Amino acid sequence: MFRALFGQVTGGTAVKNITPNELQEKITNKQPILVLDVRQPEEYAHQGHVEGSRLMPLGSLRHRMSELPHGMPIVCVCRSGARSRTACELLQSQGFADVTNLGGGMIAWKRARLPHQ
Repeated sequence: MFRALFGQVTGGTAVKNITPNELQEKITNKQPILVLDVRQPEEYAHQGHVEGSRLMPLGSLRHRMSELPHGMPIVCVCRSGARSRTACELLQSQGFADVTNLGGGMIAWKRARLPHQ
């Protein structure tokens, strides 16, 4: 129950979650945010993705973190929310302070009937 309310705690750092509708509201309101999709290129291309999101597969994230802005909120996205949670933990461990996981991933995004490419 506490994980559902506050996010999973790993090594003393909680991973925040955001719902698809909350993320869509931020995008609609043009809030500065980086939507980081950590799936494989095939998934991103063929299974849909959040418009304007940036693809950076989880396997390459550790080596490409320098490409990410430290001062901007980042929302990590994957298919179901598991890989993106791992991405959030990795980013937090490397000093990224404002990192959030899209709970339920693209599955939840599509169930909410939100726009995707």
